[in-house]
Amino acid sequence: MEYQPRAIEVKWRKHWEANGTYRVSNHSSKPKYYVLDMFPYPSGAGLHVGHPLGYIASDIFARYKRLRGFNVLHPMGYDSFGLPAEQYAIQTGIHPAIATAENIKRYREQLENLGFSFDWSREIRTSDPSYYRWTQWIFQQLFQHYYDQTAGKALPIEDLVATLNKEGNSQVRAACDDDTPTISAADWKAMSPKEQQLFLLKYRLTFPEESYVNWCPELGTVLSNDEVKDGLSERGGHPVERKLMAQWSMRITAYADRLLEGLDTIDWPPSLKEQQRNWIGRSQGASVKFSLANQPDTYIEVFTTRVDTIYGVTFMVLAPEHELVEQITTAEQRAEVDEYRQWAASRSEVERMAEVKKVTGAFTGAYCLHPLTQEQVPIYIADYVLAGYGTGAVMAVPSGDQRDWNFATHFGLPIIPILDSQQNINEQADPTKEGTYINSGMINGLTYEEATAKLIAFLEEKGLGKGKIQYRLRNAVFSRQRYWGEPVPVYWKDGVPHLVPEDQLPLVLPNIDKYLPTPTGEPPLGRAKDWKFEGKYEYELSTMPGWAGSSWYFYRYMDPHNEEAFAGREALDYWQDVDLYLGGSEHAVGHLLYSRFWNHFLYDLGLVPKKEYAKKLINQGMIQGIIEFLYLIKPKEGETNRTFVSADRIGEFPHAEFAKIPVHVDFVSDYGKEDSYLDEQGIARFKAWRPEYAQAEFLTNAEGKLVTKSEIGKMSKRYFNVVNPDDVVERYGADCFRMYEMFLGPIEADKPWNTASINGVSRFLNAFWRLFFDRDRLLVTDDAPTKEEMKVLHTAIKKVTE
Repeated sequence: MEYQPRAIEVKWRKHWEANGTYRVSNHSSKPKYYVLDMFPYPSGAGLHVGHPLGYIASDIFARYKRLRGFNVLHPMGYDSFGLPAEQYAIQTGIHPAIATAENIKRYREQLENLGFSFDWSREIRTSDPSYYRWTQWIFQQLFQHYYDQTAGKALPIEDLVATLNKEGNSQVRAACDDDTPTISAADWKAMSPKEQQLFLLKYRLTFPEESYVNWCPELGTVLSNDEVKDGLSERGGHPVERKLMAQWSMRITAYADRLLEGLDTIDWPPSLKEQQRNWIGRSQGASVKFSLANQPDTYIEVFTTRVDTIYGVTFMVLAPEHELVEQITTAEQRAEVDEYRQWAASRSEVERMAEVKKVTGAFTGAYCLHPLTQEQVPIYIADYVLAGYGTGAVMAVPSGDQRDWNFATHFGLPIIPILDSQQNINEQADPTKEGTYINSGMINGLTYEEATAKLIAFLEEKGLGKGKIQYRLRNAVFSRQRYWGEPVPVYWKDGVPHLVPEDQLPLVLPNIDKYLPTPTGEPPLGRAKDWKFEGKYEYELSTMPGWAGSSWYFYRYMDPHNEEAFAGREALDYWQDVDLYLGGSEHAVGHLLYSRFWNHFLYDLGLVPKKEYAKKLINQGMIQGIIEFLYLIKPKEGETNRTFVSADRIGEFPHAEFAKIPVHVDFVSDYGKEDSYLDEQGIARFKAWRPEYAQAEFLTNAEGKLVTKSEIGKMSKRYFNVVNPDDVVERYGADCFRMYEMFLGPIEADKPWNTASINGVSRFLNAFWRLFFDRDRLLVTDDAPTKEEMKVLHTAIKKVTE
């Protein structure tokens, strides 16, 4: 009997389904074990060979734990809201729900084809109203709570109202907006109901505010930082600008310290925990006020971790978006400043933070006063200062900070030595804290610790500043100007947000005729007909971001059909938390941070049993592929033409900025080779595939080739370089495919996809089969194993279980 993997696998899949082999009960006397994979976004491209890597590893471990006597929860579902389905709807008119359902059907077929031991009775979809009802419910709980720093947890907003009625907020220690005024009980009682509600927004854990976002006019939506590349949208290559917009936000900053402390209690990869620590960015320092030279009552506030360097300040740098830039810029500098701000608006925060070599900026023509010397300090703007980080202003000390040194050198600004141990500051900055201070007024001759303490005490005494703990973490933007997402369960009445009554949840997405913004610039939901609360009050028109539904999904798997709660108490008490979580490290400061935030909040409310939802996390590496890019000259403001340039000709355009646009590898000749290219037919296929570039100009080389830029990187739908696992499984079988992916290397390592050695795995499986079958019969007997055979067996068991 020959080994016929496809026939065997189909037989056993049918058996598993018919017998509910992997259905798991919430009522078991066995110890529990919860193995979870990050659920996929169901794209139209289906799974590629990189997706199953983590699923295979988790499935092996889930099967192992079952054999060890555990009741194993190993579910799967779909993170099914998202921009790709909406863009497809814009292009085709097909409702995103229909396209998503088709994609999920395809994903399910592929996953079943790979023989995973998922409990499919627990499948979830974040775009299902029965699911996002609870996403909306959690949003409402956040709106109804504030973070009390004295209690160290979230409390009902009614508790704050009671305090305000009794004594105002002078004794309230709570997370709130920076501009929250101190009020008395009389002040509070004198407010109108509307004013009181607007005041409470300064404390609520979710609230509307104006913030800078990545706005793509062509797509008509806000994009996250990882959706912007080289100032263009990753989808479509459209210009993206920084824009101040009204958005819903989550006050994740309230939980900054707890999110840091919680990292010490979970078994997550050290590198990922360090990423989260850096992203939260707790730093101790001081805030300092610099008054404007011509408006002494107006000041620029800066935060610095090196207040000891204050005497080395020779200029001030504001973020281009800083609220004072418009006010302080002189008429002589207006044109230069406006041009620079327009350029900076086209760059994402990630690009601005990553740029360390190129020095750019503009002088505003204004000056502020040094708080200790009263000397005039020139005020510049530069894109390396971000409006959303700190105060959006930096006191520049070029002798101690390299970026400031580069800026000072470029613009010919003074560089003042401030420590006797600083060396070669005419060549580079020296950030040392060693030695004693020079050129530093009241702290001359002091050490770092002495100087810092003296300066903070002086600044606080004179009302010029104060010691302060600052975080890099910002409040999380929680709205998108899109259609295909969870509706925000809020309606607006007299300029104040009100919650949709809980018994009216879910607030279901209405049908609309087009999935584009309205002619007046409202989000697509503005097109909904007769969609108002009680027929008269406008619903919130933005939808939730992609990370909303994934911030709590691990609990829904525990009790997916519960209609009374996101999960019942009995299920929560049994399953508790995730024992093993597998997913990519690219989610370190996105999903993996936001989900921890939501979990801490739910814990505060007594709704979940653990502060942290996942004991252990493994980041699987990527199955890599070759990415092929085309070079696109970045269009200037107002330009509508698009020009692609062959990679071997970009040197002919020394003043152009280029964006790299990924191209489908099926269009590429000599794919994977150093000189891969698009020929005339490949260019035609690309234009048909990306109609927005149908009128673009393609500057080929002398041979008529548009040479591409090849890079080894992530195999991903966004890079159009995927390999379909169905083809591999059809040829070799699911077991061979699964074993081969495990043999590629350690689960955590990145590894290139190459089927050259898969035949070796196939031969191994055939040899293994022949231990039990020859051509005609089964080679298994009922004879008792020998002592030597038992020794080999138990040696193997010992090795596996240890």
